[in-house]
Parts: sequence; C-alpha cells; structure tokens
Amino acid sequence: MDIAKHWERIFDSLQDGILIVDTCGVIRAANPSAERLTGYGRDQLIGQSCRILNCTGCKVIGKGKGKDYCKLFSVGRSKVKQCEIFSRDNRRVHILKSAVVLETPEGEMIGAVETLTDMTAVVNKQQEIEALRKTFRLDDGVHGILGQSPPMEELFWLIESVAGSEAPVLIQGQSGTGKELVARAVHQSGLRREGPFVKVNCAALNESLLESELFGHVRGAYTGADRDRVGRFEAAHGGTIFLDEIGDIPTSTQVKLLRVLEEKEIERVGDHRPVPVDVRIISATNRNLEQLIGQGQFREDLFFRINVFPLHCPALVERRDDIPLLVNAFIQQYRARSGKKILGLSPDAMAVLTAYDWPGNVRELRNAIEYAFVLCAGGWIEAGHMPPRLAMGHTVGAVACPDVTSGRDLLIALLRKHGGNRSAVARSLGVSRVTVWKRIKKYGIQLPEVMERIPSDSHGPEPAFRRK
Repeated sequence: MDIAKHWERIFDSLQDGILIVDTCGVIRAANPSAERLTGYGRDQLIGQSCRILNCTGCKVIGKGKGKDYCKLFSVGRSKVKQCEIFSRDNRRVHILKSAVVLETPEGEMIGAVETLTDMTAVVNKQQEIEALRKTFRLDDGVHGILGQSPPMEELFWLIESVAGSEAPVLIQGQSGTGKELVARAVHQSGLRREGPFVKVNCAALNESLLESELFGHVRGAYTGADRDRVGRFEAAHGGTIFLDEIGDIPTSTQVKLLRVLEEKEIERVGDHRPVPVDVRIISATNRNLEQLIGQGQFREDLFFRINVFPLHCPALVERRDDIPLLVNAFIQQYRARSGKKILGLSPDAMAVLTAYDWPGNVRELRNAIEYAFVLCAGGWIEAGHMPPRLAMGHTVGAVACPDVTSGRDLLIALLRKHGGNRSAVARSLGVSRVTVWKRIKKYGIQLPEVMERIPSDSHGPEPAFRRK
C-alpha cells in the first residue's frame, strides 16, 4: 500500500496546526487543528496573507517574494520558538512555532510549511504559579530585586507591564539603587528572554572606543584594528542591549545611536555597509537628562526615543521599610560565604541602619553588612560593628548627628528631632511606640535632658510626655 497517497488524511489528523504558504506568504492549505487554533475556517484562511495571524515570531520584510518577503526563505528553516498569534476573536494564543522551506527537486523555493503547537494551557499554568509565588513570596523577590514597600510594589507592577512590549525603557535613579537589576528583570520577563542580554557601560569608555564597542569595526579602521570585530549591537541581535550611564555618551555618538534606533541598522567603524540589527533598547542613568538637554549636552530627539517608558528606581531613603528585608538577605549571603555563626542584628544596630540616610543606597547597605561581618566574630551584630561613617557621621532626616556613638545617643538625637514625640521616633526606626518607651527606660534617658536641647520657639509636634 502506498501510504504517500493518503497524505491529506494524515495532514488533517495531526494535532498540531499546519499552514502551508507560498513564497509571498499567502496561505495555500490549513488543517483542522489550525482552524481550531486560529478560530478561522479553512475557507477564511486560504488565500489570505499569513500576516492575518499577527504572529510575534515572524520576521516579515514584505518587499516582494521569497527572500524579499520573509527571513525564513533566506535561512531555509526556523528553530522551534515560543511566540503568540491572535485568533479571529482577537484572543491571544501562545504557540510553539517551527517552519521549513519547501523546494522542488531542482532547488526552486515554492513555499513553506509552518507547524503551530498550542501552548496556551501551559503558559496559563505558568502564570498561575508565578502569581502564587508572588502572593506567598516563594521567590527571592522579583528576579533578584527585593522589596515589599509601596514604591517597590509599584516598580514591580511597572516592570511586568512593560516587559510584554518592545517599547524602549529608560531607568532613572541614584547610583546604587539597582538599575541593572531592573533592566535584567525587564529582559527576563519579556518576549526576548531567550535572547542575549548585553550591557554597555557608556561612562567607562572614551568616544572612539565607545563607538567601536557599540557598532564594531573592520580591519584597518584605525591603528591597532588588526581584525574585524562585532559590536555590542550585533552581539545583542534578537535580545536586549542595556546602555548604562547613557547620559555620558558624547554628542557625536548620540547622533549615530539615534540613527540606529530609527533605522535598525548599524555601520561598523571603517565600513559603510549597513548591518540590520533587531534589539530592544533599555537605558539607564543617574543624571538629569532634561537638564543636560538644556545645557546642550544631550540631544532632545534621542531623549524622546529612549524615554518611551520611564522607570524610577527609588532611593533607599524612600523605602526604609525594606531595610530589614534587605539586611536579612545580605546576612544569609555572607553567612553562607564566611561560615560565621552570625544570628542577625541587635536592635541597636538595626536602629542605626534605619536612621541613616544611605547616600550610596542598597550598594552601601550591602557594603555595611559585609563590613560588620568582618568585625563580628559571631552571635549578634552590634552597633559598634557598623562602619564608622554610620555611627559618627550619620544623619537623621536632615539633622546631622556627629556625636552619635551608641544606641542611646541615637535615640536621644531622634527624640530631639521629633520634639519628644515617641510615635514619630518609632516610625523613623521602624519599631513600635512601646519599643521606644522600653529603650528610653533601658538607657535611663531623662526626658528633661532631651528637652533642654530643643529650642523654645520650636514649632514641632508637642512632646508626648509634656501632655497632662
């Protein structure tokens, strides 16, 4: 029996959706599984362009047929990749897609066959598991970013919102707030998660080296260029390029970068042949770009191209409630590395950390815990194990406290700052009002001693212990 004669019955019995298209992308055949997957009847698919499905995994050029229509006809086949199509009722369908070009015995391309595997149920289950992980905090934060404070919850929500798009992202925030972690989270949550994530520190290179680093160069482009070199944009093809400290890019390089963003092509240094690149742009800076625009140091048109979706990394002083969570994570990390039997932070040590203004943000907090691990042999980390700058020169709000050397001094400084209001002191330390009262008793602080230092014309809150 010649089984080949029964190919139509075999074609119709397959559980995966099958589409056959010609070299112009017009659908010529579809099986029943493709009808169920797309919501279109066979008569509604045949004769239509494959673009009707709005597949996110297609590289359609659309300027002719064959190689001029789709990248598939240039490479011969596509790897299995996860993407999305949209059904007739505009429902998002998650699929695994593969394709192979069809040729005559003479080698002439006549079309392609695409295989579509429905992954919607699997993806929905993954999303349910992810939601449960976040609800019960089974993960170590969001892609390594820790935080439970309102500013961080908002940042996590924005990361999830922008991850599913291709929009350029500009991450702004002070040094040490974790801008690179946010960039990686956007990449790992997005459609390009399987592609490369390439970082460029724009502040670390001079103008000539930065241009070569971004776009590559050809042999002989300049002295020392003894071979061709692929730039970071080409290396990031199909993934994400992270331009850190983009505010430090020279204006001449900004012009070329703008051209790349608009035309999606690069030219290697020393060469004029365009090279197409498909990358998502994520930028970051700790500088005020709008102020740089006013000073003529940053192009306004480039700013609008990279600032499609802005993200703000809150400073640690804006999220003091997260300090205990971060400290606990850092202690676990350094305890595993050092082997020391560190139990945690004493209340006095935690009081020092929560009152400090952290100009270096999370990076400085991590360094402070590492410093304490060096000094503390075991047991509880005390205030005296903290770096001197935290004890001798830390700030409480905007009030300098150069004489703070202990938990007692810190508590006195806070009571003076808040006019003796124990509730306000408790909020600044992240503890209860009862705890503040107990510490006042523990340290033997005489409240009149505190009030002697408060100016008589102070307009602050009335001290709780003055009320009758």
